[in-house]
Parts: sequence; structure tokens; C-alpha cells
Amino acid sequence: MGVGKTATSHALSKLSGAKEFDTDQMIVKQEHKSIPDIFAEEGEEYFRQRETEILTRLRDLEPGIISCGGGMVMRDVNVDKMKEQGKIVLLTATPETIYEHVKDSTNRPLLNGNMNIPYITKMMEARESKYCAAADIVIETDGCTPKQVAQKLLEKYAQIG
Repeated sequence: MGVGKTATSHALSKLSGAKEFDTDQMIVKQEHKSIPDIFAEEGEEYFRQRETEILTRLRDLEPGIISCGGGMVMRDVNVDKMKEQGKIVLLTATPETIYEHVKDSTNRPLLNGNMNIPYITKMMEARESKYCAAADIVIETDGCTPKQVAQKLLEKYAQIG
């Protein structure tokens, strides 16, 4: 959340020529609602189920870059599906950087009413073990442009194959 997944995905697609798939945008298109509206009207569990369904559908499409929302790896079934399809990349940033990226956003339902560094820190700590266990590649994004992050990712990917 707020580490630059979407911008990095765009940059990586340009550098590599690979097609990109944004799971959040696919859900918005499928549901004809914004993510905050889905959370408000249907709940987080409903949204998480849509994420799992999208991952299942992506298996049948051409290989590419799959940009996932920050909660995707909280379900083990999603991690299993992602590992079947390729490498999982964890983009990291400090809570302060994340706050700067998201502070003016109205599209972050999990931060609704909690748009502050202590809450972001708490959320990151709660997710850290799942994120680290799932990740094949970890890239620090603080102080980097999306293109620089994408270049780092390509370098690390080449090292691990």
C-alpha cells in the first residue's frame, strides 16, 4: 500500500514489454464500483474473495506483470496461486514514505479514519511476516523513481531466474 506498485508496474511494462494486469482495476471494472464503495457496501471479505477469483482467471491469460493490492498475500490461497504463476515481488518503503504517498488519497478504505504514520506502521507490522514469507524478491523503494525500482527488479529477477 503506497509503495508505488502501480507506477512500478507501468514502468516495468515499458522496460520489459510485458503486459500488465492490475488486480484492483480488474475488480473495479468487474464490479462497476470503486474500491471504497465495494468495501463500504460489500465488506472487506467480499473484496478479498474477488481478488482470489481474479488470480484464478489470470492463470488462463498470457504471462505478464500482475500488480496486486496490499492485502492480496494475507490469504494463503492467493500466495499459492501467485507462486504457481511466477515470482512474488515485495516493494517496501518506510511508513513515512507511504504516508506521503497516500495522505491525499480517498481510495484507501483500510486507512479510512486512520491516515497517520502510527497506524500505517501498525498495519505494516501486522502484515510483515506474511509479506516476507511470500516474497521471492524484495526491493526498497524509498528515494527511487518507478523506473529505478523497475530496473532494480529486472536486475534481481535476472539473478534468480
